[in-house]
Parts: sequence; C-alpha cells; structure tokens
Amino acid sequence: MLTLLSTPGNPVPPGGVVVPVRTADGRDLRAAYWRTETRRNKGTVCLLQGRAEFIEKYYETIADLRRRGFSVVAFDWRGQGESARDVADAHKGHVGRFDHYRLDLKAVADTVLAPLMPEPHMALAHSMGGCVALAGALDGWLPFSRLVIVAPMLSIRMVRWPAVVSVLARLLHGLGFGKRYVPFGSAVSIATKPFAGNRLSRDPARYARNAEAARTVGAGAVGDPTVAWLAEAFRAMARLRDPRVPPRIDLPVLILAAGADPVVGTRTTERFAARLRSGNVIVLPDARHEILSERAAIREDFWAAFDAFVPGSEPVLEAAAPVAAE
Repeated sequence: MLTLLSTPGNPVPPGGVVVPVRTADGRDLRAAYWRTETRRNKGTVCLLQGRAEFIEKYYETIADLRRRGFSVVAFDWRGQGESARDVADAHKGHVGRFDHYRLDLKAVADTVLAPLMPEPHMALAHSMGGCVALAGALDGWLPFSRLVIVAPMLSIRMVRWPAVVSVLARLLHGLGFGKRYVPFGSAVSIATKPFAGNRLSRDPARYARNAEAARTVGAGAVGDPTVAWLAEAFRAMARLRDPRVPPRIDLPVLILAAGADPVVGTRTTERFAARLRSGNVIVLPDARHEILSERAAIREDFWAAFDAFVPGSEPVLEAAAPVAAE
C-alpha cells in the first residue's frame, strides 16, 4: 500500500491524497495531491523531482505553495521514491532511457492533473526534473503553461572529465553493463552523507531534516546512479546544450540557478537561458544545489522570483513554521 511517511521534523502536510499511477509501459508510480489552503485556487503546481529525490523531501515546498493559493501534485519518477524499479536492487538510481520519464509524466497528467486538478497547470522542476522538462518543452509534449526550474541539469560538475566519462558510460552501456552502478558507486544516498562538505545546502537544519527523511524512506532515497542513467543523462544534456535548441522553446521559463552549485554547471545554465525566446535566469549567489532546502534568506529570494513570474501568485503573508534542528 502506498503511503506518505513522516518524521518529527517533517510531518506530512494535511489533506494529502495518495494516488497510484500506472504508466503506458506498465510501471507503477506513487503520486499525491493537495488542495490549496486558501479560498481562491490559483491553479496547480506539479513538482518534478531531481535524481534520487522523493515526495517526502518536498513537504516544506508543498506547504509554501498551498499558502500561496496553489494546489500541488507530487510524484516519484520511476526508479526512485516509492515508484517501480527496473532493477532488482532498489538502491540503484536507474532508468533505461530518459524517454521513459515522458511516460511517467504523461501518466501523472492523465490520471491526476487533467481529471482532478484546477488549471492553469504549471511545473516546478529541480535538477534532473528540469532537464526532463526542458526536453518536453522542446518537443511540445509538456502539459504545463509555465515552467520554473531550480538548478537544471544541463552539465554535471561532479564529473572531472565529462567528455571522457560520457564516452565511457556509453561504451559500458553498449557492452551490457547498463544496470550496474557507475564505477565506485554505492547504495549510500547523497542525502544521508555528513553535512560538512556537502554539495546540497548550507542550512544545517534543513539538511538534517532531509537526511532523516531519506533514512526513513530507505531505498526510496536511492544511492548512486547506474551506467545507463549516466549515459542517458549525458545524451539528454548534450542535446539541450546545442545552441539551436533554446530559441525553439516557446514555453515561458524562469530558471533559478545556484551561484555556489558544485553539482551542475551554473555558467552552462546562464548560456542556455540567454538564448531562450521567453525565459530568464536568476542566479542566487550563495546557494548550493538544493535552493529549496537552503537558508531562509536564499529561499525568500527564490519565492520572490517565483511570485513575480507565476500568474496570480503573491508573497506569503504569514510566516512559515521554523525548521527544527535534529
């Protein structure tokens, strides 16, 4: 039975409804939705997770959106969270093809967004979710009227020699090693590693909260990616980095990039955004990769940009509950 898990510092937002979703190729996904907290519903924001993320990690963001007058849809991509796996080891972050994520989003749109949630439908995407969303916007299948992306995965800084690693990943995938961890990979989730020297956030309280949530969901937080995931990620990023691509995207896009991001390349993101027809990028100077889990001042800057971009949005009038350190 699909559920939403709580920890003392990260309770489930009230009113959530868990929905099982079946994709066209027979994969079972976990999705959930929440109605707005306000009398006026301004539409629905669908959360598109990054790699190795899960619904529980977004509870604070869900609460922020609901206070702003939005309903929210969240789901786990295949291969992570409580959604189906294509490998026996549930800790492996695996997908056979990035095109499969299109099947996931279509199933969520057909099962939850279209029949149940008020329009307009917008997306808030992070990292890998931003890469998938930009590919969908390019190809015309994204079911949203506006797109906000946090630290999109257009290049990977954690890889020292990306060109070499890209070729190696494709070679290993072609030789049949696609379902194995990347070299030196393990089942340990990046979210559970020590705060000191972490790549994700400068906020110790939010980092500890996310780490406890990751330990609670166990294999749902997944460890390192597989060779196939990495090969597909390089292929998807290379396609989007083609200078001819950004001008072909008609969807209004706001990108929030992290100025101190050690995971993805912020300069690559800025170059991409400069070529968009209807888009803009704002760099938050002190932020690391997970802007939505950063310190309060950085999050306030993010929400100010969100409020200015998303139609009908407005700043939160009541202060959010503080995050308790663990």
